[in-house]
Amino acid sequence: MTEYERSRAMPALPEHVFDQAANVGQLESWLPDELHVHAEDPPAVTVHEDQTDQDTPAFLRPRPDQMRLEWGARHDGGYTGHLQVAGLGSGTSEVTVHLSFLDDEHDPGERAVQEALDRSLERLEEQVLLRVDNVGG
Repeated sequence: MTEYERSRAMPALPEHVFDQAANVGQLESWLPDELHVHAEDPPAVTVHEDQTDQDTPAFLRPRPDQMRLEWGARHDGGYTGHLQVAGLGSGTSEVTVHLSFLDDEHDPGERAVQEALDRSLERLEEQVLLRVDNVGG
């Protein structure tokens, strides 16, 4: 099993960050460009990957009381992950994304995963800032 984790501070309340991250209709605004999530019967979703042109049955489980979003493959158990939001005080938050690949077949490699995590967290921050700016003014 291979695990990866990245964190990023964001200038917004943890509730705002979690609400943006867990919004199924807006996941594609911050997920890697090649991944597309189609909601089915929650927590069931299908993830389409452009590179392989494959659909994978998955689950997406928001846990608002813990400010945590969990996901993974439904059938083969090839990967799991979670996003955790924590308040840092003064209206800021830290978002941590953790991915676990249970076998090498699903692991795209450290460099690819770290770049995707960094870009996803950057895009999430952009979306959070857009939302906070729109709410504030």
